[in-house]
Amino acid sequence: MVSRNDEEELAVIKEWWQQNGKPLMAGCALALIAVLGWQGWQKYQANQSQGASMIYQQLLETALDPSGKPDAGKVAELAGKLNSEYGGTYYAQYGNLFVAKVAVEAGELNDAANALQGIVDKPADETLEELARQRLARVLAAQDKTEEALKLLDGDADKAYLASREELKGDLLVKLGRTDDAHAAYEKAKSALSEDAAVGGLQIKLDDLAKGDA
Repeated sequence: MVSRNDEEELAVIKEWWQQNGKPLMAGCALALIAVLGWQGWQKYQANQSQGASMIYQQLLETALDPSGKPDAGKVAELAGKLNSEYGGTYYAQYGNLFVAKVAVEAGELNDAANALQGIVDKPADETLEELARQRLARVLAAQDKTEEALKLLDGDADKAYLASREELKGDLLVKLGRTDDAHAAYEKAKSALSEDAAVGGLQIKLDDLAKGDA
């Protein structure tokens, strides 16, 4: 037999449940959905990564063909698939770097420039942006668009890329006949390197400019 105190306690519990039970259940349901959603997202990401990795591996094998004559069309096809299905990922952007490489080797500089410009416009990270920017500048210079290439290298570069960027600027300035500016760029590149690394090709370029001034 339920006592009056028990009945009162039961009534309090029922009243609490009426007021709080539904929100509590809803909260639990949302929490469960969030957990399942996160697990689903992780699974989706893993599947995405696996799919992109497989296509990228095919692209890599095609671009680095042992014969030295990669199928440019196949490389472009695989890179296009990466961009359409996994656009903006590292796999897609590194794929575009290989498209540019194969295009340059085939003499298709417009195709190379387009592939590199896509990375520069929306890079996955700073390293990819700088790598694509410097390669694009070289492609533009090869198309006799040296002024445009030089503008691409305006602004400050991260310390890790300063030497290579300034050396490239020096090369472009030499091509434009601006030897004083080229000398300054080479010196800036040299100062960004260790003493051991500064000797070699960069020093030869500086020496060549000095001979030209003599």
